[in-house]
Amino acid sequence: MNQNRFAKRVVLVAGFFFLCAGPVLTRAQSTGSYAAQTPATASPPARPKKDVPPTDYFAGLTFTDDQKAKIDEIHRNTKARMAVVDKDATLDAQQRGAMLDGYRRMENGQVFKLLTPEQQDAVRHKIQAERLAEREQKKKQSPPK
Repeated sequence: MNQNRFAKRVVLVAGFFFLCAGPVLTRAQSTGSYAAQTPATASPPARPKKDVPPTDYFAGLTFTDDQKAKIDEIHRNTKARMAVVDKDATLDAQQRGAMLDGYRRMENGQVFKLLTPEQQDAVRHKIQAERLAEREQKKKQSPPK
C-alpha cells in the first residue's frame, strides 16, 4: 500500500517536472537551421506580485489532533520537495516559481481533503469572499467605457 502511494507520488512529480521542463529540453535540441526559421517567442508576462502575502485559507479553523498530525506530515513532505526544487540549478526563475506554486497548490489540496465538510465550507466561503473583493477592486481600477 505504501509502495503504491510512493509510486503515485513519484509519477506525479516526474510528470509535473517533464511538463515544465519539456519545452526547454526540446528547444535545446533544435538544430541551427530549424531554429533560424522559427522566431523566438516572448515568454508570457509574469503575474504581478502583490504586496500582500497570500491568504491562509485555513487560518482560524480548529483542527483535531489527528488532523494536526496529518497536516504536519503534509507540510514536511512539501517542504522537502520544495527544497529540492530550490537547489535545482537546471531550472530558471520562472520554472522554479511554477514548480513551487504547483507544490503549494498540491499541499493546499491535500490539507483541504483532510477537513470536515463544515471546515471545507468555511474555506470555500473565504475563497469566494477574496475573489469577490478582487473583482470589486478591479472594477474600481478599470476606467469606465
